[in-house]
Amino acid sequence: MSKVSIIGAGMTGSTTAHWLAEREIADLVLVDILEGMPQGKALDLLEALPIVGRDVSVVGSNDYAATKGSDIVVITAGIPRKPGMSREDLLTTNAKIVGDATTNSLEHSPDAIIIVLTNPLDTMAYLAMKVGRLPRERIVGQAGVLDSARMRAFVALETGVSVENIQCYVMGGHGDEMVPLTRHSNIAGVPLRDYLPADKLEAIVNRTRKGGGEIVNLLKTGSAYYAPAAAVAQMVEAILKDKRLVVPAAAFMQGEYGLKDIFFGAPVQLGRGGVEKVIEYKLEADEEAALEASAAAVRESIGVMMGLVKI
Repeated sequence: MSKVSIIGAGMTGSTTAHWLAEREIADLVLVDILEGMPQGKALDLLEALPIVGRDVSVVGSNDYAATKGSDIVVITAGIPRKPGMSREDLLTTNAKIVGDATTNSLEHSPDAIIIVLTNPLDTMAYLAMKVGRLPRERIVGQAGVLDSARMRAFVALETGVSVENIQCYVMGGHGDEMVPLTRHSNIAGVPLRDYLPADKLEAIVNRTRKGGGEIVNLLKTGSAYYAPAAAVAQMVEAILKDKRLVVPAAAFMQGEYGLKDIFFGAPVQLGRGGVEKVIEYKLEADEEAALEASAAAVRESIGVMMGLVKI
């Protein structure tokens, strides 16, 4: 069976393990620096599997040696975003955490594909790629699946239509400058621009952009974990099953959308080799302008990090 290691056994990491165990597609390892915590969560999850009828191994450890031979490594480790904290405030601390997680994971699983979830997402994915000296195929950031799912949920709440009939696509950096593509998003093939009044659609777009912050402000002591973890599980499954599934995710740009040398949210095709292709939409002038504004914010964040961290 395939093996997936999750670095960071907090709420997002452990919930990712939960979603993946339900799928029964890989043996799982939870790693965390807190002694006993990953072991306890892994054992609890393992004891749930007879009830739901799933046969996978679930191991918790404080040692990266347990991750040896992983097909995929998911990095969720990092300090969470707190009320009033910008994503960039997380930079210095999370850069060290993600850098160490990347180095230690690749030492034991040199061929692993890495999925980064730690914020600020695009910047942390860039850091992991540089630290690990990885080709772009083997590293991807989870953001677009989550942002698009949030938008789908908000559209369903507004329209009363099943989420299964709603397709939404969000591009750009994972932050307040993200770009929900209302022209390409649709309900059963009908573009959202034609289905909803402009003011309703604009409200959905704004709520999508601030979706993470809305949950942080409500929880007060943490950030979202159910939806981010489900998004990671979908990406892991697409890779392990070689589904060649097209999802919005953060990939290293090599000229697509006129962008280079940054991680940026775009539709990507995921298969057994990781990021197999970046798919390019034909964008209108206003969409291109919004995308460039988002890219500028990502470039700024990467520039700040590069001034703080030696790679």
